[in-house]
Amino acid sequence: MTEHILLDFSHIYEGKRNFEAHGPTLIDLSDISGTNMYCTKEAAAEIRQRLKPWGPQGIHFLDNGNYHYATLFFLEKIREPFSLVLFDHHTDMQKPVIPSLLSCGSWAGEALKNSRFLKQLILIGPEKKSMDSIAGFLKERLIGISMEEIARGDSEEELGRIDLSLPIYISIDKDVLSPYYARTNWSQGTMTADILKRLLLEMFLHQRVIGVDLCGECSFQEPLPQLTEDIRINAETNQKLYEYLLYLIQNQQSAMEKEGT
Repeated sequence: MTEHILLDFSHIYEGKRNFEAHGPTLIDLSDISGTNMYCTKEAAAEIRQRLKPWGPQGIHFLDNGNYHYATLFFLEKIREPFSLVLFDHHTDMQKPVIPSLLSCGSWAGEALKNSRFLKQLILIGPEKKSMDSIAGFLKERLIGISMEEIARGDSEEELGRIDLSLPIYISIDKDVLSPYYARTNWSQGTMTADILKRLLLEMFLHQRVIGVDLCGECSFQEPLPQLTEDIRINAETNQKLYEYLLYLIQNQQSAMEKEGT
């Protein structure tokens, strides 16, 4: 099924207040235990079961960064060679603290190690020192563009390594953005929303996009005045990115239909 959805683990999307009318469909996963930062095998099995009706196509909101590992459940549904484009201020390729558990800090490394269809991972937005600390065996299929390279406009060599013949799945953690555009529960980068949109446009122009997901909401544990402000800022950015992605998806689908006629 192709449908735009919200995976609501923490009730941050309560009442779908992050979106105007006709927004994504909310899927309440808050009753599943063992999901915050680390995902137990039992929790993963239950999430997979509830996501059975939905494919990797469409736009998926994943709650805050503690649940970014949910991207894996959509990647598992892709049955053709593809690339993953990951916008994130963190590498999400750390060595798991608890090897038997899926985590928000190690899921991208797990995808590279275990997915036979994932041919390239294009990681955009971490600090250079974080990129340098990625384990060597993970770098074979990794194209990394650091926050510093984006600021300097110095990423031509890495961009030239991208295999444009492959379709892509895009995963966006809003912590890649500066706090002016998003308020997340993790440390953040300096990217502007305009730069993110420009990069997304280039990807849609040059490669078939299978699907997109976004995470990076704030935490309900914040003091109420701060929480209210952070939800407002995130709601504005979510709505703008949602509308922009809808526009890009519709344009790409129309172009593909014309090519098929």
